[in-house]
Amino acid sequence: MKTVQDYIRTIPDFPHKGIMFRDVTTLFADPRGFRIAIDQLLHPYSGQPIDKVVGLEARGFILGGAIAHQLGKGFIPIRKKGKLPGKTIEQAYTLEYGEAIVEVHDDAISAGERVLLVDDLLATGGTAEAGIKLIERMGGIVVGCAFVIDLPDLGGSKRLEAMGMDVHALCAFEGE
Repeated sequence: MKTVQDYIRTIPDFPHKGIMFRDVTTLFADPRGFRIAIDQLLHPYSGQPIDKVVGLEARGFILGGAIAHQLGKGFIPIRKKGKLPGKTIEQAYTLEYGEAIVEVHDDAISAGERVLLVDDLLATGGTAEAGIKLIERMGGIVVGCAFVIDLPDLGGSKRLEAMGMDVHALCAFEGE
């Protein structure tokens, strides 16, 4: 029986030399692999009250939308600055070289709503941390952070756990 990791393609030297890019599009393209991933992302949170699912740009939209559909809950995108048409709040975070900003509509989450944050890959945790901060600024409660892939050597899972977050990843690639 194939695991989620078996559906993920590795592309060496993309986008830069020395990077081993973990391509989840091969997982998404396979109906069985995609179903397995969605079911396994949901499993730790079954029975927990969840009001909204938040997906981080861009592959988190695919996963988060499918999870929200499965739960019968609303989906909220957290996007790069300048991509949302309504009134937003924003959160800056640091990248390897510089800074980036993500934002969400300021009325997307109500105080007290329980939110599951979803993305395809957890590396340093900067984007996820920014998403968590946005959710919490609106009064939302993050019930968990679910990822397909964890790159534990880059420290993202430890970073989020230090924030008190429950982190769930379907597979890990060491030595990244």
